[in-house]
Amino acid sequence: MEFEERTIKVIIDTTKCPDCSSKACVDACQVYDRGILQLSDGKPSVDHLSPEEVKRRGTECLACEYACWQLGNNAIRIEVPIKGLDEYLRKRNLR
Repeated sequence: MEFEERTIKVIIDTTKCPDCSSKACVDACQVYDRGILQLSDGKPSVDHLSPEEVKRRGTECLACEYACWQLGNNAIRIEVPIKGLDEYLRKRNLR
């Protein structure tokens, strides 16, 4: 599952979620964000919101990724694109 907030993309490998006993990502979203993640069939979901509502309500706090890494099954990856980074790295032969 993937969804976008204003400037980030959240990618969740939901195949790892059924074996997760903590569902820490959803708890972290309730505490540190605006609760956009909810459980649906034992997996985190944003299907109850439109993509526009997810972008509007998401605070890009990264708490779901950290909580899943610490207490869950390490199923969440957040991509934070940085404009110009690839060009910068190429100029310095770092990529």
